[in-house]
Amino acid sequence: MYFTKTPSASRPQLIIQNLYISKQAFMDLFSSETKEQLRPAPPIPLAERCRPKKLQDFVGHQDIVGDGTILRKEINSGTIRSMILWGPPGVGKTTLARIIAQEVQTEFRAISAVSSGVKEVRQVIEEAARLRKHLHRATILFIDEVHRFNKAQQDALLQAVEQGIIILIGATTENPSFEVISPLLSRSQVYRMLPLNDEQIRQIVERALIVDEILKQKNIHIADWQAVYRLANGDARRALNLLEKALDLSKEQQGKYSLSKEIFEKAATQKVLYYDKLGEFHYDLASAFIKSLRGSDPDAAVYWMARMLEAGEDPKFIARRMLILASEDIGNADPYALTLATSCFTAVTYVGLPEAKIILSQVASYLAAAPKSNAAINAINRAIADLKEFPDLAVPLHLRNAPTSLLADLGYGKDYQYAHDFTAHFVKEKYLPPELENRIYYQPGEEGEEIRLLNRLKKLWYGIKKYHDHQVKKR
Repeated sequence: MYFTKTPSASRPQLIIQNLYISKQAFMDLFSSETKEQLRPAPPIPLAERCRPKKLQDFVGHQDIVGDGTILRKEINSGTIRSMILWGPPGVGKTTLARIIAQEVQTEFRAISAVSSGVKEVRQVIEEAARLRKHLHRATILFIDEVHRFNKAQQDALLQAVEQGIIILIGATTENPSFEVISPLLSRSQVYRMLPLNDEQIRQIVERALIVDEILKQKNIHIADWQAVYRLANGDARRALNLLEKALDLSKEQQGKYSLSKEIFEKAATQKVLYYDKLGEFHYDLASAFIKSLRGSDPDAAVYWMARMLEAGEDPKFIARRMLILASEDIGNADPYALTLATSCFTAVTYVGLPEAKIILSQVASYLAAAPKSNAAINAINRAIADLKEFPDLAVPLHLRNAPTSLLADLGYGKDYQYAHDFTAHFVKEKYLPPELENRIYYQPGEEGEEIRLLNRLKKLWYGIKKYHDHQVKKR
């Protein structure tokens, strides 16, 4: 709405007049019909209402913030260093970051890597630089899901972190060794936050029943804690959301709300598959997936993969495992498998869920159906075994480089035969130390492309190296 200044009106009168018109225009937005449709805003979610603001109320992770720990000493001294908080959802990463800022009395800025980019990061850095220069006040920049930042976005943080303009606290659910660039990682302390145990989940829920202004007005009895533990699965936010939904579904009887196993299960909007990313069952499913791929059963492979994805597994973890398998279990039997697996990892990184499921399914099906060979891993293992027995074998003189006349006079490179000077670009040269002469590390299989490689090597090294034919095991 625009206003024009009249000659007779003073500045204060204009301000009052404009305020009145603005208020009147705002009220006109709500007709009597609209007012009848308006409903009170829903309360802030319980998990947010109950978020601890002091370290003494923070539950769990005593190995990180307990007395005598490095981080606790930094908090007490007020000298916080940049850090990465690594752990599954709902274990308190955001809460801990806010508490640290409160305890050391610094500015706190929070952004999400999902919705923010380099522009937002630079704005925070510029503001932090001004605060540091003029008010000598530090700024903590909290970046949720920092693993979602690409290399360029993470690079934008480096100089500010290094110069101490900002104190970075990054939160990630993924292994920072894979997802955070090395220069940034080397400037940060990594703290691994494990899922909360049953006792800690109970402490958090019981605290909510006492401190929350809405819940403490009700007489709430939890009849089945095991249901809470099972459905929360180490996630405090999920536990509190579950409590809130269960209360909505229950009815007060004889002045009390009794929350049973059935109510909690009904409150869960979807079936929660038991899947601890850091626990044994995680590795059981991953093992079943890999063994199905290795065993050439695409149906079983896709099934186990679906189990992992539906339970919340990171698609990049699955893609990474298929990258390894493409060499370890397929190798040169189908060299294209590694190319496809690499493309899969790149595509999954770009696309993300839910569409990444289609890409993973395509590649898993191909890898399972592809011919198999473990020749590559056997080759490197055989070579390493010989290295342990013969750790310091000299490079034969004819294979050494002779960049100077002195080295040439000493025999470096003497009598070396250049393969491209010979028919078919091959000559029967000796490339291993004498102690390992004619060793065979890479033994091609008889599946897919490797049968061609096997026949070629047999022909080239006939009479020198004895490549054996594989014996098929009787079933």
